[in-house]
Amino acid sequence: MAGGLAARAREAPVLLEKRRTEYRVLTADRLLNRCQAGNLMPFEWTINPYRGCEFGCRYCYARYTHEFMELDAEAFERIVFVKQFRKDLFERELRAVKAGEWIAIGTATDPYQPAERRRGLTRAVLEVLARQAGLRVALTTRSDLVTRDLDVLLRLAERNRLRVNFTVTTLDEGLARRLEPLAPRPSLRLRALGRLAAAGIETAVFAGPVLPWINDGEGMLEAVAQAARAAGAKHFGAQMVFLRGPARAVFLEFLRREFRPLARRYERMFARSAYADGSLRRLLQLRVDRIRQEFGFAAGPDRAALAWGQLSLFPQEEGVAWSAAPPPLVTLQAAVPAAPGGAGRARCGIG
Repeated sequence: MAGGLAARAREAPVLLEKRRTEYRVLTADRLLNRCQAGNLMPFEWTINPYRGCEFGCRYCYARYTHEFMELDAEAFERIVFVKQFRKDLFERELRAVKAGEWIAIGTATDPYQPAERRRGLTRAVLEVLARQAGLRVALTTRSDLVTRDLDVLLRLAERNRLRVNFTVTTLDEGLARRLEPLAPRPSLRLRALGRLAAAGIETAVFAGPVLPWINDGEGMLEAVAQAARAAGAKHFGAQMVFLRGPARAVFLEFLRREFRPLARRYERMFARSAYADGSLRRLLQLRVDRIRQEFGFAAGPDRAALAWGQLSLFPQEEGVAWSAAPPPLVTLQAAVPAAPGGAGRARCGIG
């Protein structure tokens, strides 16, 4: 399968060549992909209208997906594939979705990256979904371009459950530009969230990935949460950075250039696993739980939060309340953890 995909990628015609990025057309066998991750993910299906992402986030875990097309991790933001699909076949695929199952849009690439402004592929997907009923759809983005599609999002929400999640890693726009070079400014994302929330769309903010010693300082996550709540977000979550092979190499090289004193710390943290030490992740979950309560967000899930971004954004339907006083606020900058052990891999289709 990977070999066939690589051949299609090599033969994909070029749609547009920009100064930094090239768009190519890729025929998609299917658009809807089953997530084979058991209970590790809070969604059962994924849709990624694009392969690769022009935003170029330094920490992006999804860089490994370009390896399936025999391209290196650095090509992830330089060569973006625009999937071709037939709307009638996509509607047929949706028949496999059972009641109560979530469809997550944008798990491996941002559905509102710059290519969407020209190609409109995400909007085409939403138009099909808006003709359905009884679905649960969650869309995750870093872009204010999502407000362009407010009309179709409102139609989709009339007969389906819809949530739009915004990733806001930091309120520091200088830091955001270093971490996410071509993504819209955090203030633009929050403004877009406010527009959607005011129109009645259920919204959430994901303040991650959390990067120890970079965006986890005292009050930094709390500031994001406060701004998210003020904009109208109903949910809030944050997860520790996840550095799978290619992502680890790219991110460490970035640290050596931009945060040189931290490079060795991260090398030790991720020497044997894509995940940070479990104690660090548990401290973060306690902090997120405390933040949710402090700012009045919906309660989080009643299961361990892992390193995949959307997990803490899908609370159980009834929510979870504290049975005792919440834990004290903690910061993750307290210590350098020992090298973590190995971890298994979850498999989610990326199409």
